Amino acid sequence: MMSKTTRVAVVQAGSSLFDTPKTLERMRAHCQTLKQQGVELAVFPEAYIGGYPKGLDFGARIGTRTAEGREQFLQYWKSAIKIDGPEIRMIGSLAADASCYLMVGVIERDGGTLYCSTLFFGPDGALLSKHRKLMPTASERLVWGMGDGSTLPVVDTPIGKVGSAICWENYMPNLRQSLYSKGVNIWCAPTVDERDIWQASMRHIAYEGRTFVLSACQYLTRGDAPDAYECIQGNDPGTELIRGGSVIVSPLGEIIAGPVYGQEAILTADIDLDDAIRGKYDLDVAGHYARPDIFTLQVNEEARQPVQTTGTATNTVIGAPSSQNIQKAIDEHEQA
Repeated sequence: MMSKTTRVAVVQAGSSLFDTPKTLERMRAHCQTLKQQGVELAVFPEAYIGGYPKGLDFGARIGTRTAEGREQFLQYWKSAIKIDGPEIRMIGSLAADASCYLMVGVIERDGGTLYCSTLFFGPDGALLSKHRKLMPTASERLVWGMGDGSTLPVVDTPIGKVGSAICWENYMPNLRQSLYSKGVNIWCAPTVDERDIWQASMRHIAYEGRTFVLSACQYLTRGDAPDAYECIQGNDPGTELIRGGSVIVSPLGEIIAGPVYGQEAILTADIDLDDAIRGKYDLDVAGHYARPDIFTLQVNEEARQPVQTTGTATNTVIGAPSSQNIQKAIDEHEQA
């Protein structure tokens, strides 16, 4: 019996830094191409909506911050999106118009804190899940908060079990094992890591987890940033800030699309999810190869709130006399 195949894609594209409306319009054009190509699931890069401010230091040195750096952070914060904001509805409409599942890297704004997140939309436009990056890398910690265990979903869809790990999260063995244990068979890896070694990592994860790996990397140039951007790489508009390297890998670690460098591109592949089961015949790291009699992993998936309250606060001013108490005091005084 012939297995059903699913057409998947990774979108190698850059943001318009600090201009989220323009980025969304660029995303609309890519989604039109996905629709034309009959793609059923597509992955956009890390920090695609909101931007990856490569090369900026936000005026930070150990023990000091600058006023200019605070202004840069404010500009970056304003480029980020809220989960209940209009940008979410727009991305949902793009998914619905393309009749496609979309995994999108975003910079999420929650109060005064930013998170590097992935959002997963269904072909009806519904937001199905959110994952916040657990461990920002190096200077990313200046501008991004850390996610907790409450956003580690693997979503069971008609086309497969879909999960995501963002950039260097893919180097966290315990995170990988937690997703393997949930049966992920389409592993989405949005990234800005353009290095050659990234390819080895994607092939390793595919082979280790016997899962399809869809890695979308940004292709970003100096021309994608505003004129005032303090670009340490130079000011030629064609200078590459992130050179790409998007790739699709099979459950046996074989590259089936890409990698592509030096341009925006959409890579597609027709995948057979039964290949994930074929691969687990001799290696299932969350099953017969796990050895739980020796190794165990505990995952805390509780949301961690910095403030927890009990009861209900009221607007009553403590100690404020009522009009009845005031009149009673007057009467008592007159009687005395």
